[in-house]
Amino acid sequence: MSNQQNSQQSSQQNSQQSSQPGHDALLTLAIPITLEEDVLDFLLLHPALASGFSIMDAQGMGQGSVLQSTMERVQGRSTRKLVLIVGNEVHLRQLIAALAQEIRNPNVAYWISPVSCYGRLA
Repeated sequence: MSNQQNSQQSSQQNSQQSSQPGHDALLTLAIPITLEEDVLDFLLLHPALASGFSIMDAQGMGQGSVLQSTMERVQGRSTRKLVLIVGNEVHLRQLIAALAQEIRNPNVAYWISPVSCYGRLA
């Protein structure tokens, strides 16, 4: 097989991986650490809406930040977790609605961003 054929075949495989249906959006939840277990349990109980997710440590600053501990008040930032979920935007919006009914908390922020490419290195 020529180098050009190898390159074309590799490009086709990459485009198949990067355009997997249902992975068109990224939901980011910014949650207080006190809600971490509740939110993760909720997500695990709803695999149809969130088949997988990643969790990251974060700190929040600004007028919307609620500083709960003495250390947070001294530092001027709140300890948070970011939960990242890639999926179908419609399902992610359903997930937000269901989560809002289960966990009503104004200290949980979220946003949805478009995903232009998604795949796995396999």
